[in-house]
Amino acid sequence: MALPSTYADRNCSLARALEIVGERWTLLIVRDAFLGVRRFGDFATQLGIPRAVLTNRLRSLVQEGVLEHVGGEYQLTPKGMELLPVMRAMMIWGDTHYSPDGPRRTFRHAADGGLLTREGRCRACGETVAVQDIRTEPGPGYVPGDELDPVSAQLSTPRRLLEPLT
Repeated sequence: MALPSTYADRNCSLARALEIVGERWTLLIVRDAFLGVRRFGDFATQLGIPRAVLTNRLRSLVQEGVLEHVGGEYQLTPKGMELLPVMRAMMIWGDTHYSPDGPRRTFRHAADGGLLTREGRCRACGETVAVQDIRTEPGPGYVPGDELDPVSAQLSTPRRLLEPLT
């Protein structure tokens, strides 16, 4: 039996969430927003996404309150930031099963450099780390030389989540 094209009328929270973030480009846009990508052109460059698709996905994320469009830039809203545990869980799953050399990115507590646990706690101090206090940096699975453009080059350096690209 084929799945319906929309789940909005279903009484299932997972199906309803998938209506918003279940398309592959959407999660990659949200990932890059956490990494500090804010401008349309930077999303297009980093993702290699067709511009029409990017326009539609950004519009949808703004309509759903995951992103807001302010002064020509897209920023995660509090609702969007609530997706961090979901994104981290999926990244950890992907690192475990599809990255034999380890994670491409690691996440650390900016205050003390401690690695974060799956639950977002700092291994050094035990604190649950707020999104703005998380630093990402290249991990053991990172392959130097992937930085073919200025956006990728910035994203491959240690930086805080949500810190806008320059």
